Amino acid sequence: MTKGNSTKITDELYAYMLAHNPPLDAVQRDLVETTYARLPDHAGMQSAEEQGPLLAFLVRLVNARHVVEVGTFTGFSALAMAQALPADGKLIACDISEEWTAYGKEAWAKAGVADRIDLRIAPALDTLRAMPAEPHIDFAYLDADKGNYIAYWEELVPRLRTGGLIAADNVLFHGQVVDPEAGGSAAGIRAFNEHVAGDGRMESVMLTVADGLTLSRKR
Repeated sequence: MTKGNSTKITDELYAYMLAHNPPLDAVQRDLVETTYARLPDHAGMQSAEEQGPLLAFLVRLVNARHVVEVGTFTGFSALAMAQALPADGKLIACDISEEWTAYGKEAWAKAGVADRIDLRIAPALDTLRAMPAEPHIDFAYLDADKGNYIAYWEELVPRLRTGGLIAADNVLFHGQVVDPEAGGSAAGIRAFNEHVAGDGRMESVMLTVADGLTLSRKR
């Protein structure tokens, strides 16, 4: 049996990978750099650079028109997904911070996609529960408070159309998920990972992208 973790991701190899992915455009790059400059204590919450092109790729892959993002922060991932939507597509962005999402709103306007993003400042569970109950979501990106991941999942899955995708971020949680004694957010992610693995409504794969990314398709 061949071990799949024999290639270690050094800084040099990581830079090589980024150089062979679609580059960030000027607005995306500026938003990433602004986030690190102005919010250094929180910038780790931003989706990894390689996830922007990946999310855009997935949105196009499923021909998404209706996207939901749970956890927007400063708006990098929302920007990448909105740019991949058709002109009549819509992304509902769920967050609770007017301060952090203000950076995103500025970038979305600069990129000409502000009309595709419906930012809803409220607890995400309230926003999700207010959505139509029937399957209508094409793609969802989950990157919010880890203790509520299962609750978000249970609101998203019934509303996801057959063949639609959910991408859940941070499923390795800095490596802490292998510790059965882990608490807090790591424990929440451990529980979420088990929940997803046992959900027969979906077919799921866990990938070692950034801090771990699970892709789940509605059967």
